[in-house]
Amino acid sequence: MARSTRPVVHYMATRPDGTIPPTDTYLARYHRGQGETIPTVNLADHIGQVVHHPSPGRKWYTDKPFGYFHMYTRPGEILERIEDGWPMRLFVVEPLGETGNWGGDNYPYWLMSQQIRVVGETDAWKAFGHRGAQVLEVLAQLPDLARQWAEAWAADPEGADRTYQVWQERVDRTRALTSWASCRAEYSRREAGLREADRLAGDAAAQAATAAGASPHAVALIRLRARCLVAGQLMFDRIRSDEYEQSVRGLLLGAALDNPAPVPA
Repeated sequence: MARSTRPVVHYMATRPDGTIPPTDTYLARYHRGQGETIPTVNLADHIGQVVHHPSPGRKWYTDKPFGYFHMYTRPGEILERIEDGWPMRLFVVEPLGETGNWGGDNYPYWLMSQQIRVVGETDAWKAFGHRGAQVLEVLAQLPDLARQWAEAWAADPEGADRTYQVWQERVDRTRALTSWASCRAEYSRREAGLREADRLAGDAAAQAATAAGASPHAVALIRLRARCLVAGQLMFDRIRSDEYEQSVRGLLLGAALDNPAPVPA
């Protein structure tokens, strides 16, 4: 089998202000508790420049909260180690000098170095994987969608409950969210992106539905609908090969519910 000739791109994520978060959040929490300041670098201030690590640690171990530059070749996994999650910024960098990877075969998309060249900033949506732009569009729509779902529920509580219960049973029986979406995300290196999208969707929908006066039971099902919707959008291109897979994808997108989820372009 011929190997891909596409160039390898290395990504680094930063906080919204451009600074690099610690590579180990647990050590960072401990050191901050001792009154220490965790060093960092603002990548936005060094576009086109070579940057040396300000406090290099032992190669390649996590002996400091921030002891090396940590890069990804699969941006869909980059959110797994961002201390505050989304929102964030994404930069393309070039590792220089000696590099390492203590993740071995388990994390082939990791790379560590103590010197980089900051090539430039790129679209942050890539942190969710190939369909990150569509996921962000849905996340932006969710407060309004969740309010609409809550209002539709209030207009016909019994009917909505029946419809959602049938849908939930099918989601559970087919394992559309817990197996299909999650396994395909793992295989396509979007596991961290799916995990963060799931959290954001659930929080946004629950907050909007609660504010609209929905009951706890309705809020729980609306929250599940939102989580399934973003999963279906994120993995739309990976759950499609036959009629059954497309039916699973339809479940995730909420095709059987009263307010059909938007169909991606």
